[in-house]
Amino acid sequence: MKIFCVGRNYSEHAKELNNAVPTEPVIFMKPATALLKDNAPFYYPDFSKAIHYECELVVKINKNGKHIQEKFASKYYDEITVGIDFTARDVQNKLKEKGLPWELAKGFDGSAVVGEFVSLESLSATNPLLFGLEKNGSKVQQGNSSDMIFSIEKIIAFVSSYFTLQKGDLIYTGTPAGVSEVVIGDTLEGYLFDKKLLQCNIK
Repeated sequence: MKIFCVGRNYSEHAKELNNAVPTEPVIFMKPATALLKDNAPFYYPDFSKAIHYECELVVKINKNGKHIQEKFASKYYDEITVGIDFTARDVQNKLKEKGLPWELAKGFDGSAVVGEFVSLESLSATNPLLFGLEKNGSKVQQGNSSDMIFSIEKIIAFVSSYFTLQKGDLIYTGTPAGVSEVVIGDTLEGYLFDKKLLQCNIK
């Protein structure tokens, strides 16, 4: 199982981090050990003092594919959820300053929170997809799939031109504006429309 992530896929998020808006998808990966599911708690790592949440739509690939054309990409997923891409922002900034890869800041254990998957068929509306994140009961992020720079189908086509997609692979599709820090004691709750699909307690 592979975990693909898309960076800077919402222009407002790119702007809040002072990053250029990309002209093609920015792709990075997390190892399988980054996955945090079943509402398990997130334990704050000792190598960072600035862990940020990034709430995202997550799709699960349902069959193997390579060089998938964008017009056929919708046939390669039928389940979706919300997830959190935890980022050690202080570590990431140091790596970026040196022109080094981001894995230490993005791929550490527990950094890929994933919620309960729901079938697209079960949703009364699938376009656009509305999602959000609450921290300690207050809404901190609100996303709309129509605001993505690169659609889910375009992302699948792009990733599959470099990597064979396999059943069970996950794609984190990017975060909207509103990312910020978490501290021990925080509770994060992720929603797709009005359905809560994940809860993560910071310990």
